[in-house]
Amino acid sequence: MDERDWERLIFQLTKGACTPFLGAGACAGVLPSGSELSQTLADQWEYPYPDKGNLTKVAQYGTVKFGEAVYVKEKICQVLSTGAIPDFGDPAEPHAMLARFPLPVYLTTNYDDFIVRSLRAVGKDPNVMLCPWNPGITFDEDLFRRKIGWNPQPDAPLVYHLHGRLGMPESIVVSEDDYLEFLTNLAFDRAADEPTMLPPVILGALTTRSLLFIGYSLQDWTFRLLFNSLNRAVPGINRRRHLSVQLSPEGDDAAVKVLQRQMEQHYGEWKVSIFWGTAEEFSKQLLGRMTT
Repeated sequence: MDERDWERLIFQLTKGACTPFLGAGACAGVLPSGSELSQTLADQWEYPYPDKGNLTKVAQYGTVKFGEAVYVKEKICQVLSTGAIPDFGDPAEPHAMLARFPLPVYLTTNYDDFIVRSLRAVGKDPNVMLCPWNPGITFDEDLFRRKIGWNPQPDAPLVYHLHGRLGMPESIVVSEDDYLEFLTNLAFDRAADEPTMLPPVILGALTTRSLLFIGYSLQDWTFRLLFNSLNRAVPGINRRRHLSVQLSPEGDDAAVKVLQRQMEQHYGEWKVSIFWGTAEEFSKQLLGRMTT
């Protein structure tokens, strides 16, 4: 990420020409990470394989072990429903930072409602919708019949949960089966006359504005799968330049720098610039640049 990226990003955020995409790292220090959650469940369920930090595989194992996907999802939601919330009064808190910009659409693969709470904390009136990736999730046609549904505004933005939310355990995308179903249905949905998984307002947010990914890791299978699938389903994503806030890979300095360069080159082909650091570090740098 260079000075041109900062200049472009600040302009787009202040003009509402950016779509945030929130991942688990945005909740660091408040909720357990995917790896931490996976380790906890793997120990409880006596997961026998070495990749205990892979939540997708551990959730799939739990589904097979207990013979019921919803039970596994209820357990995951129970662990994540800690009652802890971020300090939305802290300007550098990632959700609070994003809520202050005049943005009409927020996308998230997180199950929590932190972005909704942060928007309400600054006096906005967000609408919330779940992506109907499986037949058990009802598409909110009433929302899209109203003006706010097809034309969300900065004071009444739309928060779109691609992978479900805590209040509906059956809605969350977490296991290998879930991801396969999500991708299969996304492909069919894009070919439909009236798509519901990515309705027009979401397609517009993906193709007419730059994307700001916060809380993902380029080494994370979820991010790679998500971006690859969206890039194929929505080719217009490549019309704009995007930014991803990424945790640096672990290892010795020389190896890390090599891996960073490889990742920057790979995702640079998709017009994705990278900020190496935590979501909070990114927020602090962004705010610092806006006040100088």
